[in-house]
Amino acid sequence: MSWIIIGIVVLLILWVFATYNGLVTKRNRVDNSWGQIEVQTKRRYDLIPNLVETVKGYAAHEQQTFERVVQARNAAQAATTPADQAQAENLLTGALRQLFAVAEAYPELRASENFQALQGELSDTENKIAVARQIYNDSVLTYNNAVQVAPGNIVAGIFNFATREFFDAPEQAAEPPKVEF
Repeated sequence: MSWIIIGIVVLLILWVFATYNGLVTKRNRVDNSWGQIEVQTKRRYDLIPNLVETVKGYAAHEQQTFERVVQARNAAQAATTPADQAQAENLLTGALRQLFAVAEAYPELRASENFQALQGELSDTENKIAVARQIYNDSVLTYNNAVQVAPGNIVAGIFNFATREFFDAPEQAAEPPKVEF
């Protein structure tokens, strides 16, 4: 009888360790996924000054548009939570749309090799950001399910595993800025 009790206690301890390790692994996956979003958005932020300078050379009188893009970029860089990031990215997307609308009025700018290269890099980066956000949300879903579903929620509660926020972009930010001319 005592061997049965010892066996049950050992199995319970093993289950707690396995569940705890699974939660840690899933939490680390969420952190890694968020890091990938940060890598891609940093790439985007690094492209923006070059893009603004290129357009400035052709449309210097559009100062307000340039300032809006720079302000939106700075706000996006300062965002720390997924909700703040989504809101800031929405503003940046709108500012970039305005910048590209300005660029449409200048055929010589659109034909510029530098502008076309920046446009291609930005488009590629937007696609990578979308993929990184999807991976992040998938990781958050898996982690949150593990934290909230019984019996794992017992271990999650004991060791203070909290759910994470999804990256929910507002509807108007659902599509990347149009960069094709």
